[in-house]
Amino acid sequence: MSFMQGMDSLNTVQQQTLELATAEENLNMIQMLMKGGWIMIPITFLLFLALVIFFERYITIRKATKSDTGLMSQVKSNVMSGRLDAAIAVCRSSNSALGRMLQKGLARVGRPIKDIEGAIENAGKLEVSKLEKNINILGIVAGIAPMMGFVGTIFGVIQIFREVEMAGGIDIGTVSGGLYVKMIASASGLTVGILAYIGYHALNMMVERLILRMETEAVEFIDLLDEPGA
Repeated sequence: MSFMQGMDSLNTVQQQTLELATAEENLNMIQMLMKGGWIMIPITFLLFLALVIFFERYITIRKATKSDTGLMSQVKSNVMSGRLDAAIAVCRSSNSALGRMLQKGLARVGRPIKDIEGAIENAGKLEVSKLEKNINILGIVAGIAPMMGFVGTIFGVIQIFREVEMAGGIDIGTVSGGLYVKMIASASGLTVGILAYIGYHALNMMVERLILRMETEAVEFIDLLDEPGA
């Protein structure tokens, strides 16, 4: 019985030691990042800005993609049956980019096909601009964050050599330790830049796929209206 109690006590001590080590490691990581200097404040802001924009745009684009499912088939069946009002109502209720495009086209049924194509094209451009809103900011963050990190490192190196000059001698330990701390700014800036770069291109790929889908549906819609007896 005492042996089992001893094993339980040993396991408890080991678990507490592991938790303390993890907490200390996390604390050390935060402290190390803070040693990067004042430049870490704008770099942290850029990270927060990039994350907010990425997730907001990701959710918006995903929602726009999902809400289009089955829309074209409903519009097609209503148009083929001559129920234009019902088709417009379906587009309006979908509250999607494709729905708003088709609604513009349906509102101009009876006019020349070129007018309908122009209305759909203009509506499509407007919807694409809405989907791409703020995505370019991620591209700006991807370019600025690494440069800010380098600026922080350069200022740190200047400060190190100034301290060496004032001390009148070179202390390898001081120089290497100072460089190690100041390189944190460069590493942080590069990390934020890489994340923003990946997010920028990932969102653009999603938008391009949605644009291709919208163009395909728009062509199918124009072909439907151009059919004899439509």
